[in-house]
Amino acid sequence: MSRVNCLPALFRFLAPVALLALWLPGPAAAAAAEGEDTAEPTGPATALVKVDGHPILRIRGIAGLPAAERARDIERRLVEFARNDALAPDALSLQENARGTGIVAGTTMLLTVTDADAALEEMNREVLARVTRDMLVTTVTEWRVQRSPEVRWRNAGWSVAATLLMLILLWILSRLSRRLRDYIATRVATRVRSVGVQSFEFVKAQHLLAAVQTAPRVAYWVAVAAVLYAYLDFVLQLWPLTRRLGERLFSLVTDPLATLGLALLNQLPNLVFLVVLVFVVRYLLKLMRLYFDAIGRGTLHFQHFDAEWAVPTYKIVRILVVAFALVVAYPYIPGSDSAAFKGVSVMLGVLFSLGSSSIIANVIAGYSMTYRRAFRRGDRIQVGDVTGDVVDSRVLVTTLRTPKNELVVVPNSEILGGSVVNYSALAREQGLILHTTVGIGYETPWRQVEAMLLLAAGRTEGLKREPPPFVLQRSLGDFCVVYEINAYTGDANSMARQYSALHANILDVFNEYGVQIMTPAYEGDPAEPKLVKRGDWYTAPAAPPAASGAAPPG
Repeated sequence: MSRVNCLPALFRFLAPVALLALWLPGPAAAAAAEGEDTAEPTGPATALVKVDGHPILRIRGIAGLPAAERARDIERRLVEFARNDALAPDALSLQENARGTGIVAGTTMLLTVTDADAALEEMNREVLARVTRDMLVTTVTEWRVQRSPEVRWRNAGWSVAATLLMLILLWILSRLSRRLRDYIATRVATRVRSVGVQSFEFVKAQHLLAAVQTAPRVAYWVAVAAVLYAYLDFVLQLWPLTRRLGERLFSLVTDPLATLGLALLNQLPNLVFLVVLVFVVRYLLKLMRLYFDAIGRGTLHFQHFDAEWAVPTYKIVRILVVAFALVVAYPYIPGSDSAAFKGVSVMLGVLFSLGSSSIIANVIAGYSMTYRRAFRRGDRIQVGDVTGDVVDSRVLVTTLRTPKNELVVVPNSEILGGSVVNYSALAREQGLILHTTVGIGYETPWRQVEAMLLLAAGRTEGLKREPPPFVLQRSLGDFCVVYEINAYTGDANSMARQYSALHANILDVFNEYGVQIMTPAYEGDPAEPKLVKRGDWYTAPAAPPAASGAAPPG
């Protein structure tokens, strides 16, 4: 049925109700006269009987039958009566029974209007029964007309036509949008300039161009939404099963927006407080950042407070300030007192507690090492079995670069729980002692051995002359004396190269003076000393120092 044909049926439906409202004072008038609330009674004790979404009667529950279940039973019987073409819509009669006035179709009792139902509407029971019967006649007639083959075919035709029109409109909008975007890209984009005064730009050209290019897309999608809404509104109202949805289509979109708007207005004082709090905290953090940056640069000095502590201290203070701001803001957050909000907060707290134990341990360890001055960036340290230079030290991990150019990431909790050897801490000022041992037989004078070790240390580049190197006799073994050469260096990062050079010079010096470096144990003296002859020092592929312009040893 077209919308024009629906109007007479709608008038027939509303006429008895309008006459009844003029004849008797309705609920709204009575409530207004008594100064009471005019809202309709709602709740589990009452329910509306509806057919195709049209309300027929509000009823109360009876003993053993809740209102909602009673309404479903009445709706089912009314639909069965409407489907029975053998009974005319006006073949409804009123019959009195023990519970009230019944409305009967043939031999089937459709519903009974009780005194409680009449009291709910503040009407006489007989009058309410007659009005309800007239509503049922109108509703059943309309129900059958809407489901007739002629109306269905007509609605199907209108639906197909509306669908084709919608597709054509969408195609036209797509072409227009594409052409408009091309026009902006070729004509408008070249004319867009920055907006500003002299050299100061309020709006940059790229931002203005992005806004101009975005406008056609926004307009296109708004037009598409409008076409789809008009299409759905028209088609859904053609069919009885979807007519109620079509009538409420606009409210389905606007009701949530209205709810959000009203909630926003109700929460406006709290939102203003939160905005002010955010600005205050933000600028407080900026002032704190400037203060600690000045400490880090050395502009401000405090006794017993290192400049390298400025950044971690700022991070700690920032966390405390933000945490305090969250505590202050919590009561003003919309919905913070709801059960859902509290449930989500508890769940997040549990997840954070279960999953962040190791993270918190590493964070605490990172800050502890910072304030303990365990090491700084660039130091050569040893953590467990790993030796390397500190490349980066963050809150959670510390990154080391080994002498083999390998990056090793060490969790800070492991560093805090173990021992850290810092080779560079004292090397910069007092020097780091490099030491190595050799085993020499008892037949070699110890003074000669010490002199040769000191000579080898003196030849090694990178070792300090002051403080001078020194030799210790570590032990008197079963077969040899163990000597230890100790020499100072100021470059802990070159330990490997300096050790290699020191060992090479020791071998050279002992070979020069014919002193054999013994193994830890042996069973007898060899026939000849195990020495490298001078002529074999530079056996290929080794090159003698003369080839590079250096003087030969010895």
